[in-house]
Amino acid sequence: MEKFAERPVVRRLEAKRALVTGASSGIGRAIALQFAQEGASVAVNYLSNPQAAEAVVEEIRAFGQTGIAIKADVSNAHEVEAMFARAVPELGGLDILVNNAGMETHHPFLEMPLEAWRKVIDVNLTGAFLCAQQAARAMVDSGFGGSIVNITSVHQIVPWGGYAHYCAAKAGLDMMSKTLALELATQKVRVNSVAPGAIATPINENVWGNPEGLKDLLKKIPSDRIGQPEEVATVVAFLCSDEASYVTGATLYVDGGLTLYPDFRHGG
Repeated sequence: MEKFAERPVVRRLEAKRALVTGASSGIGRAIALQFAQEGASVAVNYLSNPQAAEAVVEEIRAFGQTGIAIKADVSNAHEVEAMFARAVPELGGLDILVNNAGMETHHPFLEMPLEAWRKVIDVNLTGAFLCAQQAARAMVDSGFGGSIVNITSVHQIVPWGGYAHYCAAKAGLDMMSKTLALELATQKVRVNSVAPGAIATPINENVWGNPEGLKDLLKKIPSDRIGQPEEVATVVAFLCSDEASYVTGATLYVDGGLTLYPDFRHGG
């Protein structure tokens, strides 16, 4: 599996203050560390692994930036409110929110329990709403605005059997991003989506870590490789920087061409 080619880091986020949800591992961890390398202080939200979150915080501090770990269930309004009540004053403000926390479970539609549907919707969509609302309020109140990036998925447009709740949540999150971008643009708050494809994270290691699973997966990816979390993180950092000051309401796919429907590339 090809590794992400590291590039010289540019400090596009100097003195910015960011909160990244679900940042103790995977894509969220990569985003938090990219932000720190580029000059931002970062609040690392986590749910169930304090040791992993503190390890990310230590890495952030090694880059000379402020890092704090905050436990919160993003689907719980009271915990989200408490998280922002701590993060904003400790960071000295808030310029960036990345809604990365998410989950998935597999259920054939005819057998999907209502509880499973609600849990995925609550975490992946309602959680992003709750965090975005708190962040946007802080950004508007500051008078300086800010940037919100929602981590969606190629499955906001690509159907995935057994994951109706996940696909619905990600499609809803992308439309929420566009609606918030429209509503908040005059208040200097930009809102965009980043939609990853197949990325090498712990949540899907059973696929990319298995030779047969990886072979089948690569058939769906024109670039013929799985992506790395850092490749998502660099795109998110760009969207949160002044380089993207005229970008709002956009969705950037980081998928190696998966959404190009490669099964059709030979005219078959």
